[in-house]
Amino acid sequence: MRAARLIKMVLLLQSRPAMTAAELAAELGVSERTVTRDAQALSDAGVPVYAERGRTGGYRLVGGYRTRLTGLARDEAEALFLSGLPAALREMGLEDAASAARLKVSAALTPSLRDASSSAARRFHLDAPSWYHEPETPDLLPAIADAVRDDRLLRVRYRRGGGRDHAGTEVARELAPYGLVLKAGVWYLCARTGEDVRVYRIDRFTAVEAADEHFERDEDFDLPGFWEERAAAFARSLLRTEVTVRVSERGARMLAYTGDRAAAAEALAEASAPDRDGWRTLTLPVESPDVAYSQLLALGPELEVLAPDALRARFAAAAERLRELYR
Repeated sequence: MRAARLIKMVLLLQSRPAMTAAELAAELGVSERTVTRDAQALSDAGVPVYAERGRTGGYRLVGGYRTRLTGLARDEAEALFLSGLPAALREMGLEDAASAARLKVSAALTPSLRDASSSAARRFHLDAPSWYHEPETPDLLPAIADAVRDDRLLRVRYRRGGGRDHAGTEVARELAPYGLVLKAGVWYLCARTGEDVRVYRIDRFTAVEAADEHFERDEDFDLPGFWEERAAAFARSLLRTEVTVRVSERGARMLAYTGDRAAAAEALAEASAPDRDGWRTLTLPVESPDVAYSQLLALGPELEVLAPDALRARFAAAAERLRELYR
């Protein structure tokens, strides 16, 4: 455990000019006191690590020092070959580059680990697109991916979607492309325009031109964190109305699979206590009465709609039609 931490500490210091004790502690998951002890242990072992005091100080390695502690364990080597999605790399035009990189890594591995690539491929496969949808690769994706890698400004034309005031209209934008996200087979671009970072569907770009100028990337921008926050906010924004329902114990378990999982969990957390039949009453956020009808009807006799009255009437009519069919 400690040996692995010491190796990681050396590799961290080798990759950066200097790191404070607090930064090392955060990276290594230990206290600053442990960092101090580990630095001393490395120094005693002959690794030239030293500490500089002052506002700009921190731990450093003597200039030019390079460790050879870069050997990969089997699980690390196999994880490396799983680090990309083959289809995604192909769609971005990076299939050849990825293949060359894997060959170079394989050549650098010890003989006992040379089979890591085929071993991982035989055991794991990542399939990003969702079921029942044939994924389409946007024609402009490779050009956008090049701009993302080069930190190059993009001049684009974008077809807006949604919203009755501007659906289908095209707008011109100059974007600083920060990152690409593949979600359920759909590609998105996270890009800065003005002071804001926004999300654009790649298949809605109608024209893309990479500018000669580069943009200065905000190094504090966290793509996974940004996407997680925006995706959650988007899902919440769709839930514009509420319905009141009663659900059985089985219906409560099924509820998460009919719509927004987070909204269902929150509604169940605030639901009434079970009545003598074990049913609970709750208020559920939904996108619209029509969407609620199609989603909640899947629960059949495990759910009763209490409000609004119009939705309850639709469920009653559906139940009557079913009764006639199965009489």
